[in-house]
Amino acid sequence: MSQERDRRMRRARLLGAVGTAVPVTVALVFGLRVEGGLPWWAVAVCAVPAAAFAGWSGAGIGGIRGSRDEVLEPGERVVGVYTVKPPYREHLPPDAHEGPQYALRVTTRSLEMWERGVLLWRHPLTDLRLLTEGPRLRVHHHDGREAGTMILEPSYAAQEVRLAARRCGAA
Repeated sequence: MSQERDRRMRRARLLGAVGTAVPVTVALVFGLRVEGGLPWWAVAVCAVPAAAFAGWSGAGIGGIRGSRDEVLEPGERVVGVYTVKPPYREHLPPDAHEGPQYALRVTTRSLEMWERGVLLWRHPLTDLRLLTEGPRLRVHHHDGREAGTMILEPSYAAQEVRLAARRCGAA
């Protein structure tokens, strides 16, 4: 089982790396060689480090996406992923290659709260009631317990999450 997981994670990282490095390389080659008229060696000097950095960033993002996809049940699909504002301002913002710190993910069966690649909580949609107050989303269990309150970005995301979750079974 561990080998299967390692293989899936390597594949997710590889796809993330290729998915970011190739467009960056193509854009640089087109922009510098075709539009800028620079010689091939000058394009290579710029394109190789840029592609390496883009690939490294994409591998990190792909790894996070791969770890998130591991919790999906067979037949479950991701409906949407939304950025959640952190509860407090950090002294140093996260690096751009890490992506947003917190994410709320709506699937066809559940609502999940993630801190990058770590699952904080996961609740079945049929057990939840979602309320919106502007950009704020309040998540409650049917028995009245609060699962969480969060502010989503952009401001319309809270209503979008509520509608998507309602279509998939939430109250």
